[in-house]
Amino acid sequence: MGVKSFVEGGIASIVAGCSTHPLDLIKVRMQLQGEQVSASVNSHHIRNLRPAFALPSQSPPMDASSSLGIAARGSRAGPISVGVQILRSEGVSALFSGLSATMLRQTLYSTTRMGLYDVLKQKWTDPDKGNLPVGRKIVAGLIAGGVGAAVGNPADVAMVRMQADGRLPVAQRRSYSGVFDAITRMSKQEGVASLWRGSALTVNRAMIVTASQLASYDQFKEMILAKGLMKDGLGTHVTASFAAGFVAAVASNPVDVIKTRVMNMKVEPGAAPPYKGALDCALKTVKAEGPMALYKGFIPTISRQGPFTVVLFVTLEQVRKLLKEF
Repeated sequence: MGVKSFVEGGIASIVAGCSTHPLDLIKVRMQLQGEQVSASVNSHHIRNLRPAFALPSQSPPMDASSSLGIAARGSRAGPISVGVQILRSEGVSALFSGLSATMLRQTLYSTTRMGLYDVLKQKWTDPDKGNLPVGRKIVAGLIAGGVGAAVGNPADVAMVRMQADGRLPVAQRRSYSGVFDAITRMSKQEGVASLWRGSALTVNRAMIVTASQLASYDQFKEMILAKGLMKDGLGTHVTASFAAGFVAAVASNPVDVIKTRVMNMKVEPGAAPPYKGALDCALKTVKAEGPMALYKGFIPTISRQGPFTVVLFVTLEQVRKLLKEF
């Protein structure tokens, strides 16, 4: 039963991750809007800036610092604009930048969290009542998410960097050829510890996402069936999973913004890192861009989290049916 839970969760997670990858990439680009970049960027590089810094066509001319998003509140591009400009400036393939990292991340992180959550749920379920109290579901999600995030952090860092690379001037891009190239170069150039950069944030976010996403899906599904609103089928799975995706997006977005910025920061040799840690990043972000900066990318987050959660649980339910006899 234990191994089967991991296999089912892994298959569903990889399918969901790959199918919603472009939305995740747009979310990452939007979360990095307004962040300062290296001072070495000059006017020549500004012409090559990617969609995260792109301004609406009706915006008035701005100086270099404003163009870099340093003081350009209110001039941020929306998800559709960011997506269109990625297509125009980088091509269709850019929407799948970091796909190999996404697949590795889902294989490590999501397989672990989905499998462990199911194992804990089966172990803690009251055999007489046949269900698990919501409090225990949340605890199971917190544990599963934390363990999964610790296992998958290297792939998570690689994924964020590969997704964000196209927004940088050509001279500053890392240009990783794939997830294993990213992990290898990070280990050599920045030390093995860099693979767990932002791991505290990753673990915190994963605990929040897993607890809110998996626990709320089970809770919504049980509530729909208990009240007889729908039968146990596709309609119930879609409804419960979309509601779970919304809950997870609201709960995790602030941590996700900070995680993205910490993982993506470029540490120059001999120079102080842009952020000393998660708290420093949060304080600098709020001070420079306002509290709502913590909800940057929320539209693409929910646009991605909704479909991702729907695909995840619908696929999971179908895989469970296929593997029921094994």
